Amino acid sequence: MELVLVIGRGGREHALAWKLAQSSRVQRVWVAPGNGGTALAGGKIANVPLPESDFAGLIAFARQNGVTLTVVGPEAPLAEGIVDAFQAAGLRCFGPSRAAAQIEASKAFAKDFMARHGIPTARYAIFTDFDAALAHLRRVDYPVVIKASGLAAGTGVIVPDTPDDAEAALRQIMVAREFGAAGDQVVIEERLEGQEASVLAFCDGRTVAVMPAAQDHKRVFDGDQGPNTGGMGAYAPAPLVTPQLLEEVRRTVLQPAVDGLAAEGAPYVGVLYAGLMIAPSRSPLTVRGSSLHVLEFNCRFGDPETQAILPLLESDLVEVVEACLDGRLAEADVRWRQGSAATVVAASEGYPGPYPKGREVAGVAEAEALPGVAVFHAGTRLTEDGRLVTDGGRVLAVTGVGDDLTTALARAYAAIERIRFQGMHYRRDIGAKAIVG
Repeated sequence: MELVLVIGRGGREHALAWKLAQSSRVQRVWVAPGNGGTALAGGKIANVPLPESDFAGLIAFARQNGVTLTVVGPEAPLAEGIVDAFQAAGLRCFGPSRAAAQIEASKAFAKDFMARHGIPTARYAIFTDFDAALAHLRRVDYPVVIKASGLAAGTGVIVPDTPDDAEAALRQIMVAREFGAAGDQVVIEERLEGQEASVLAFCDGRTVAVMPAAQDHKRVFDGDQGPNTGGMGAYAPAPLVTPQLLEEVRRTVLQPAVDGLAAEGAPYVGVLYAGLMIAPSRSPLTVRGSSLHVLEFNCRFGDPETQAILPLLESDLVEVVEACLDGRLAEADVRWRQGSAATVVAASEGYPGPYPKGREVAGVAEAEALPGVAVFHAGTRLTEDGRLVTDGGRVLAVTGVGDDLTTALARAYAAIERIRFQGMHYRRDIGAKAIVG
């Protein structure tokens, strides 16, 4: 029987623990540090009060408790080499090495990597000097996106509307240092038009097994208005990404990325996430010869995409993960159920800006009692007297599953309407463009 450790504290990690615990091969799933939802889950799931950054403590816990498999959720410990540390300690750990995780940890590395390996991406330039970056910004004749190269918890990308906004964004990152060391390098990238989609894949260093495509909603308000967030909802599979396009993504993006990392001495084992821009028309002339471009790579499961993808996985997640670790993914049975899943995020008042904590959450049990619903906790904790309270900007990810996207969305919204906490807000148009389109 497997004893599993999941590292992380968000909705993605709750979903991972929930799916891993469904395996008949799993005896226990510990989540470090976990959240209020994993504390309340019961059954096989329990929390461990160890932060993601405490590699020595996590390794000691794994050894003392006979952990046979560790699954890492967030990007920061992956970028800092947690997989390397576990492997050096003789422990099985699912995720990319520090070298392979550069594909997310450094946007500058990722852009140069894509250029080296012919992976379609937007025009770009990389700078460490503000004056040089400003001069480039004033020269280019196309709209841009300004990106802090390092990890910034999903917030280091600014999409300016005017040249003045672009200069202000550059100052914000490079002069005001709003994102700290993440802004030591800046990528100035051409702004592409179209719809964004996320395609994730299991990888074993050679083979990729593609998951159903998802679409995330980054803006905080309905109609894609307001500032970017970590994600206000997602759905899968995304109708925008046809089976033919999904195969194109595998062939032109994911497989070349895995092959390229292997060739550069950093075999990629884990989940590879490609954030894509799909041009409005599938014409091959849409954007300089391609209608498909990579906006970014992530070195792990997405959040909240995971909460919409894992409920569709029919296969045993433990078996898929072990096939990746053993280099035999090509032989694994990775099956997905028919139908759709949709996730709606309940956020704290003020998010994505400053927000209060400690507000009591009610109605989760009512929501979970509805058919086809799972509630994944993202920013919650249990108080000493057993109350569930808010503890983050994104508080809950409420997922509905159904035979089609309309049913999945209806179930997610019926469930979230039963949940209450002071200042709670959520988008009411998750998936709307897929239904209309």
